[in-house]
Amino acid sequence: MNEIVNIMNNSAKQIIWQNTNPAATNLSQFAAELGFADDWDGLLDFSIKQADQFWSKLWDYAGIIGEKGEQIIKNAYPLKDVKFFPQAKLNYAKNLLSGKNEQIAIISYDEKGNRREINFAQLRQLVANISKALINEGVKKGDRIGAIVPNSIEAIAFHLGAASIGAIWSSCSPDFGEDAIIDRLGQIEPKILFCCNGYFYGGKFFALQEKIKNIVAQISSIKRTIIFPFVKNENNFTQNNDYIMFDQWLKPFEGAEFNPVDLPFDHPLAILFSSGTTGKPKCLIHKAGGLLLNHIKEHRLHGDIKNGDRLFYFTTCGWMMWNWQLTALASGARLVLFDGNVFYPEKFKLFEIIAKEKITHFGTSARYIDACQKQNLVPKNMFNLSTLRVIFSTGSPLAPKNFDYVYKNIAKIHLASISGGTDICACFVGGWPVKPLIRGQIQGAMLGMDVDIFDEKGNSILNQPGELVCKNAHPSMPLGFYNDEHNRLYENSYFAKFNNIWSQGDWAIKYANGGFAILGRSDATLNPGGVRIGTAEIYRQIAKIEQIIEAVAVGKQIENDVEIWLFVKLKEGEKLSTKLEEKIKLTIKKGASPRHVPKKIFAVKDIPITRSGKISEIAVRNILDGKEIKNISALANPQSLKYFTKYCD
Repeated sequence: MNEIVNIMNNSAKQIIWQNTNPAATNLSQFAAELGFADDWDGLLDFSIKQADQFWSKLWDYAGIIGEKGEQIIKNAYPLKDVKFFPQAKLNYAKNLLSGKNEQIAIISYDEKGNRREINFAQLRQLVANISKALINEGVKKGDRIGAIVPNSIEAIAFHLGAASIGAIWSSCSPDFGEDAIIDRLGQIEPKILFCCNGYFYGGKFFALQEKIKNIVAQISSIKRTIIFPFVKNENNFTQNNDYIMFDQWLKPFEGAEFNPVDLPFDHPLAILFSSGTTGKPKCLIHKAGGLLLNHIKEHRLHGDIKNGDRLFYFTTCGWMMWNWQLTALASGARLVLFDGNVFYPEKFKLFEIIAKEKITHFGTSARYIDACQKQNLVPKNMFNLSTLRVIFSTGSPLAPKNFDYVYKNIAKIHLASISGGTDICACFVGGWPVKPLIRGQIQGAMLGMDVDIFDEKGNSILNQPGELVCKNAHPSMPLGFYNDEHNRLYENSYFAKFNNIWSQGDWAIKYANGGFAILGRSDATLNPGGVRIGTAEIYRQIAKIEQIIEAVAVGKQIENDVEIWLFVKLKEGEKLSTKLEEKIKLTIKKGASPRHVPKKIFAVKDIPITRSGKISEIAVRNILDGKEIKNISALANPQSLKYFTKYCD
């Protein structure tokens, strides 16, 4: 674990970024108001131990539109039953749409480079029209709205239209397969389905008519399907009582009054789905007030988003980061959207948008940053990126060398590696714009989150791998799972392992300086010789080997022990020679430890990843053990599984 040890040393040479004007950040000003100027540990401690005062102050600071009520926190035990702002009334859509009329709210790009924009006045009107049309369809509070949509203005407007009347939004990306969509939306029984007519990816047009019809035929709760022409001049749906085009559906309600209904803090806002690699995806119900308040905390305080800033997050509507980015509208930020293949037809497409739109905050996955590095892209030599202040990275652990790549080839900005999950649609750990950034580390726990690392016995540990837990309640804990009687599945999923402590299922390290490193999923950790190893520790070393595009490491049970088997996807023209195998083993041995060195190495043509971009070790491990893959549709590239079948028992 040499590299981990080097990061733990926290020497001055490991500091790769420091804010030259921390006093100008939102976080510094917020801390000063609470009496914690420059005392970041004190501020975090206050936010945990004086939770009622912290969240009440945050409500005021955020300027939440609504009634706060007198009581801030109700119930103290168990964590799942803690209620925040039990007397509060608010509306998520009203808070997001409070920008000035002529201020641009959203700019969108498709793969072909088509650009559209909408200001707050126009967006409010569109949302008002949608909400009125939904009411006309008989949609009521608590009804579900299903969506199969690209990252677009219409998707955001429809979500906010549903939120304004208390309906619950749930979306899938249009590239999901039929089974994947039915496994998700079929569980929640939506009354209305909103979808596009098709989409472009990699220069190819994908029509959705047949897919949508097959899905609707299998989800009997859908009473009406509304189609919007994301791809112009591709009207391939026949309109009838069941299918209607978006513009025609809205026409009778043009000019409707924007009048969102105030709802309880815990009113359901959206249903998000777990990746579903171990069975059908779990349906997580998220509350409007919790996401609104916690996202504002993450955006304004930890991300330093200010009114007029421009947030460009590369995401799809099937990833929690799509929901996360939306709330930035409540901070007066302009959202910039993109839908399509990020490397088609130009490799620099996203950086071109960053420069053109003067983006201040860019969000992406660690996989995208790694892919840019592997292609030797140097964006700073091609574009003026001077407006960029923050890069958010999530989805999987960001390797130390990727930190180096960003600072050398993109910009010397605040690189905020963040980690949380669909489970809370928020972050447990992430960026602190006032703290020095240590190479390879996530800077610290988010305010209000008592994050720790436990060993198997539930003891708090430092500087060694363990289970990431959260020891206190927070507003973005979900209401539970849809159709989970008495919340039994919810309790077993998060609170059973450490008795009333939230266990996230991540294998991680907490350093003495308060920083963190995520080492992978704890259910995918390796256990050779009885020593638990996070897969990310191996992937960090593999990332140094230029011949390898991607890899997956799994534990293979051999008699009474576990062997590490490593599968690598090589660059075109490369072969897994004896020399390359030796290089892989030596790199892992030097950078991690002898225990991390794989027993066997195989070359495969592709590596399975989930639709949120994470390597699926569990799917590979199940194949090797001869077990059934319970939900193949959860994978973005299920065809990759065939490359592993010859290695099974």
